[in-house]
Amino acid sequence: MTSADIPAVHELECRLFPVDAWPLQMFVTELAQAETRRYVVAELAGQIVGYAGLMCIRPIADVQTIAVVPEQEGKGIGSALLTELIRESLLRRAEDVLLEVRADNPRAQQLYRRYGFEQIHVRRRYYRDGVDALIMRLRLSAPEPGAPEPGTPEPDSTPREADRP
Repeated sequence: MTSADIPAVHELECRLFPVDAWPLQMFVTELAQAETRRYVVAELAGQIVGYAGLMCIRPIADVQTIAVVPEQEGKGIGSALLTELIRESLLRRAEDVLLEVRADNPRAQQLYRRYGFEQIHVRRRYYRDGVDALIMRLRLSAPEPGAPEPGTPEPDSTPREADRP
């Protein structure tokens, strides 16, 4: 993500999270902290269709935000964004990646579980509309021999129609 992306990202933020949208200035502030932050966008045909951000202050990396436009959900964009944040966490030598996810968002929870995140806590009424946040953690310690690398998604066993999620 660059500063030129901020207006489009903020527009998506307001569309996707109308109750909890970050103010535009928050994106500006986050991007200015490159030593502890990493923000990325996903583009399709020149349009931003997803974005994600990470804060890493060792030993913890924290997913600040991750979003994909609804019309592009289920196409691997969220997975690609999450993979990039986990890769960045490993590069920054974080031991754990934390995130908050809405208790009423099972699709996102399933994505995180596929990557090895586990629920460790609940923040009651965390969101402005009163919904709880589930706190999830991915440990980035060295894998056991033969185990997949941390943050590698488990094979998806969801039945699919000819290349359709």
